Amino acid sequence: MRRSTRARRPSGNARSKRLLAVVGTLVVFGGVVAVTQISSAQDRRTNKPRPAAGQCVEPSPGATAPSGNGSTTRTWQNGRWVRNHWGDGQQSVPECEDGKDGTVGTGSAVACPDVASKLPQVPERARAEVDRNLAQLTTQIAEADRRLAAEGNKGEAFIRTAILQPLAGKRRAVLDRITTAIDRVGPRPQGLAQLAECQVQPTGGSSGGGNNGGSTGGGNTGGGNTGGGTGNGGNNGGGNNNGGGNNGGNAPGAGLGVLANNCDESQLQAHDGFQNGNRCVSTAFGEVGAAANNPSLLITQFPQQVGRNQPFTLRVSTRNLVRDRFLAAGQGGYYVESSLLNAQGLVRGHFHTACRMLDSLTTPPEPQEVPAFFVATEDGRGGTEPDEVTIQIPGLPESGTAQCSVWAGDGSHRLPMMERANQTPAFDSVRVTVN
Repeated sequence: MRRSTRARRPSGNARSKRLLAVVGTLVVFGGVVAVTQISSAQDRRTNKPRPAAGQCVEPSPGATAPSGNGSTTRTWQNGRWVRNHWGDGQQSVPECEDGKDGTVGTGSAVACPDVASKLPQVPERARAEVDRNLAQLTTQIAEADRRLAAEGNKGEAFIRTAILQPLAGKRRAVLDRITTAIDRVGPRPQGLAQLAECQVQPTGGSSGGGNNGGSTGGGNTGGGNTGGGTGNGGNNGGGNNNGGGNNGGNAPGAGLGVLANNCDESQLQAHDGFQNGNRCVSTAFGEVGAAANNPSLLITQFPQQVGRNQPFTLRVSTRNLVRDRFLAAGQGGYYVESSLLNAQGLVRGHFHTACRMLDSLTTPPEPQEVPAFFVATEDGRGGTEPDEVTIQIPGLPESGTAQCSVWAGDGSHRLPMMERANQTPAFDSVRVTVN
């Protein structure tokens, strides 16, 4: 895995000698050498300054949910809340100024039984219609949550008659459509009508929902403030063990001199926890688990083709990833926390899902382009046994080939480290045709 920190910028003479050494290596060994281009530091200091603590800043593109309402949404799946952080938890300026954390509801939210996990194997001819109706169920919950946030103080009777009962009626209609769609081309699903009723459950506030004790608070949106990630990151055995290793010189057995292992001589500005490039990250890598405990994941279900703007779902199975650490990148939680393991030696973090349209199938896409869909997911679950999370994608606006990818992240969004260099990291990708 590549280091987050940049190499220190050598002097002109040292750089010339290093380039000659590289050329010599190529001539002698005929090998392939990867050379990192080092550009002028003066050209790299034009980024905006770090926002002051508590200051509201404009989010990056793709920062909010498709509805535009909130940077975090919740769905109820298999007995727990799954929190999806759009744009890695960035907030619009009005949300930030209002003091909201982007979640719907204050201390409580609408909890509905998960439908996708209760369905039988959906025939391919019914898949598009089923996915469309599953997405509608998610939209209905979000609408009920927004009303709960606005009018939940009117009492239990109001919530029951004005929010929960109408929601149950809408869900019954959607569940009937799902039953009919599957029944046309396959075995009729049983018992879906029993999934219509929802309830209001406490969420523990914006930092709640994590079921693993120590994760509560720091792992969610509130914990991502500048400095907050590093302050919380040192617990549980110390994510900052060894301080990044200041040995310098040659690493035993590495074969090459180590150019840098901290930012002491970097000509770049210090990274500040916000999503800015041309910075040097001094946060220690942190804790690495044993090979058998390293995270892995797989996309277990996806459509081969969808229509433009047609909602669909991806099912993602993770192993050895405790999904309880999320420091909001848009609020200063990016690269600020060292990787942490829980008591069982498993990585604490979350996972990301993104879909981007490919302009070509023979050349790599431009890396800076904003994907058509992106969300970070954490739900307080995950362990040594595989378990699934369903990601609802509201649709892709362009025709063509979409690359949908899922990858694990530690508390502040880096791909988790592996014990060995020849292990496959925790990621997966599929291609979906959009007509």
